[in-house]
Amino acid sequence: MSEKSNSCLSCGACCATFRVSFYWAEADDGGGAVPSRLTEKVNDWTRCMRGTWAASPRCVALQGEVGGSVGCGIYPQRPVACREVEAGSPQCLRARAAHGLPAMVGQASGHAADNVPMPGLASTPLPELAPG
Repeated sequence: MSEKSNSCLSCGACCATFRVSFYWAEADDGGGAVPSRLTEKVNDWTRCMRGTWAASPRCVALQGEVGGSVGCGIYPQRPVACREVEAGSPQCLRARAAHGLPAMVGQASGHAADNVPMPGLASTPLPELAPG
């Protein structure tokens, strides 16, 4: 594996910066693969990964410490929004900056077809909602 393909395994910032929202049917109880027990309802059509709809988001599936050795506990079942993340994209750079990590240079091209800009993620962290 090249350094480019491993760059996310030493980062994880996007998993601890943005709300990871996706169509409800991507969850396993809707016929998809994302474990529904790791999600929460946003509205009738949308879910998000548990932990990402908070003032200090962190996906429940993120393993390890941001900026260190990290991985996704549900990588094969992750939602489309996560599959669309591209190392070095504007969203990636914002997430890295939010965690004090240096920018990645020259990372936004040459990745596999399942890594394209991530329209399914909020561009800024969302505030925690009050219960009720």
